[in-house]
Amino acid sequence: MAPDPQCAALAAAKTRTGLSYADIASKIGSTEARVTELCTGANRPTAAEFAALAKALDITSPPPANSSHATA
Repeated sequence: MAPDPQCAALAAAKTRTGLSYADIASKIGSTEARVTELCTGANRPTAAEFAALAKALDITSPPPANSSHATA
């Protein structure tokens, strides 16, 4: 089983939408491995990846201004 997202907002959105990492990857045109890395904090997303994740998970609130939510 894949680890939960590091970010509480991502975890809540993932639960709310019922999307798996594979589903999210398909929606944003990426790989499941890359989405897992981004959501668990193993790697930082680019600004485009961050925006795509938010859109795929229907997150409309801006992210907190802290290092956990910085893009590469």
